[in-house]
Amino acid sequence: MALLSPGGCARLSVSRPAHSSRRRTAIVATLPPPRRDTVDWVEATSSFFEGDSRPIMLYDGVCNLCNGGVRFVRDIDRNRKIRYEALQSEAGKNLLRRSGRAPDDISSVVLVEKDRSYIKSDAVLKIMEYVDIPYPQLAFFLHFVPQFVRDFVYDNIANNRYTIFGRSDSCELYDN
Repeated sequence: MALLSPGGCARLSVSRPAHSSRRRTAIVATLPPPRRDTVDWVEATSSFFEGDSRPIMLYDGVCNLCNGGVRFVRDIDRNRKIRYEALQSEAGKNLLRRSGRAPDDISSVVLVEKDRSYIKSDAVLKIMEYVDIPYPQLAFFLHFVPQFVRDFVYDNIANNRYTIFGRSDSCELYDN
């Protein structure tokens, strides 16, 4: 076993069974220094929360299932507690970076709050907590389902969303 440090070198040893006549093998690996992102994305996107502290739901703007989900959330969010931004928009890409995700990652709905981001099933449950009754109560009970089970179901739907629900030619945008 070896402890790897960025920019450093590690020596890994693999032991053979005692009855083996082969010698011990050593593998040496050098890790590149950590990539320093020149932009602090939390600070760069802080203006999104200066005048409006409502969380932002990032969605796949060309996905029919996702657009239906946004319309559904807008209908049950009578107090307009959530804002919406397509993942494909420039703002969406910047908020993805803020959340520690790649700017072209459209694999999950993301809910971005001022101090935290949620992805996959956690994002769905957090969105449910923001909207009107009975969804916050339903979210409370769904938290008892283990996250790996919720994310397994989420991933299976997300990975097949275009096949099952189709895809739009253009990105749908919604007023906040």
